[in-house]
Amino acid sequence: MLSLVACARGALAAPQSLTLGEAQQQAVARSYQLTAQNQATTAAREMAVAADQLPDPVLKAGIDNLPVSGRDRFNVGSDFMTMRRVGISQELTRADKRHWRSARLEREADKAQAQKDVATAAIQRDTAVAWLELYYTQRMAELIADQTTVARQEIEATEAAYRGGRGSQADILAARSALLALNDRNSEIGGRLRVAQTKLGRWTGVTGEVTLDGAPDVEKIRLDPATLDTDLAHHPQIAVMNKQEDIAQAEANLARANRQPDWSVEIAFQQRGSAYSNMVSVGISVPLQWDRKNRQDRELSAKLATVEQTKAEREELLREHVAEARAMLAEWQSGRERIARYASQLVPLAGERSQAMLAAYRGGKATLADVLAARRSETEVRLQALALQMDTARLWAQLNFLFPVDGSGSHPVASRNQESQ
Repeated sequence: MLSLVACARGALAAPQSLTLGEAQQQAVARSYQLTAQNQATTAAREMAVAADQLPDPVLKAGIDNLPVSGRDRFNVGSDFMTMRRVGISQELTRADKRHWRSARLEREADKAQAQKDVATAAIQRDTAVAWLELYYTQRMAELIADQTTVARQEIEATEAAYRGGRGSQADILAARSALLALNDRNSEIGGRLRVAQTKLGRWTGVTGEVTLDGAPDVEKIRLDPATLDTDLAHHPQIAVMNKQEDIAQAEANLARANRQPDWSVEIAFQQRGSAYSNMVSVGISVPLQWDRKNRQDRELSAKLATVEQTKAEREELLREHVAEARAMLAEWQSGRERIARYASQLVPLAGERSQAMLAAYRGGKATLADVLAARRSETEVRLQALALQMDTARLWAQLNFLFPVDGSGSHPVASRNQESQ
């Protein structure tokens, strides 16, 4: 029994394993923002159905021509003109107006769905950035931990050498100073590590220590630079602007339909005193658009201007997205070149210098301070390489998740390109 409890505690304490894809799936699944967008879509579609109906009929009741003076005052059956009236009226809204009112709300539902794609892409992008930041920060922490272990061994070696008369106290102090510097760097990276864990936990809900597996290939993106302008025309935010244009166009069509007035029909039954006959009244009401050029025509002009405004804003937003994407592409490609240079030249060169300085120290041609300086320089180069990889991976995430990725991992634009091919 005790062994089972111990195993359970060990399982609970073990770090959770999380891939990038799993993190994104969890972030999307637990997002209240996407739930809100779904509800907004449902609300707009429900309202669209209601907007396509005729207005509710109006029930009317009253007393007409009731005397208020004389011997028949407040008597509803004495005067031949007094009538108790009950009737009903109905506004006959034109079918084209009801259609465009409904169509406008349908476009609102489409816009809410497009905004859901914007939110999904943002969640996947921000989750990827948080995952990558934690991944590379963990690599930095591992590097500092390895160097700290080596520094402790060097302190033990220098102390043993000093006791054996082969070293100096200066070497011990230099080794201890190197360890203190690494401890300080470890505290710095430890703080960054906790911040990165918090950021990832905000999206995934995972708390505590987590093990990240399956680093993505940041050397490839789903976007094709040759067709970037065409691809970004399908960007979720551009799709939202397209839906906004559809809404503006529906409002313009409704304003055009409003240039024709709606009629109202009313019928009423009027009951008089027993000595007099009852009556029925039928009436029609029609608004008089006596100043159409300054009312209905102005409204239509305003709605048409809004359509053109939306088109211009969409084109400007597209230009902005294209420029931003090209700038990120240039930075990402530059980062890849620098990463390759670090991997093939700078990091190996720093390692060789450390080894050469260590060999010189063992041969009595260099001091321990020289060895520690070379090792510190190598550590900094390796940390710089990891920082560069993190920055480049962040750009990769921003480019790779400009569009939402479905559960199978396919990219809308990539899928369209493959179908065209």
